Amino acid sequence: MYTLLSGLYKYMFRKDEYCVLILGLDNAGKTTFLEQSKTRFNKNYKAMSFSKITTTVGLNIGTVDVGQARLMFWDLGGQEELQSLWDKYYAECHGVIYVIDSTDEERLAGPKGSG
Repeated sequence: MYTLLSGLYKYMFRKDEYCVLILGLDNAGKTTFLEQSKTRFNKNYKAMSFSKITTTVGLNIGTVDVGQARLMFWDLGGQEELQSLWDKYYAECHGVIYVIDSTDEERLAGPKGSG
């Protein structure tokens, strides 16, 4: 009986889940974006201090509920060594957010000799 009621409860109150990748070069602000999103949409979430946000090694996962949808953000590390792993996540995601640090003029200009 418990299993039946539990299944019914889960069915009635479930949320559609969508996975969103957060990509960008290292130190572009991906984790900061994730923390700000969790703070904005999760009422009782206390954001991590900006001074405590460090370089992501691997990935950070954050969940945000918006209406009847649950967004799972996968914040992937942006170091050059980790970028080769990004394509492994594409098949499972529903969207991509690409973060660019517009104040990093040297990187924004692109490689030397490309123009």
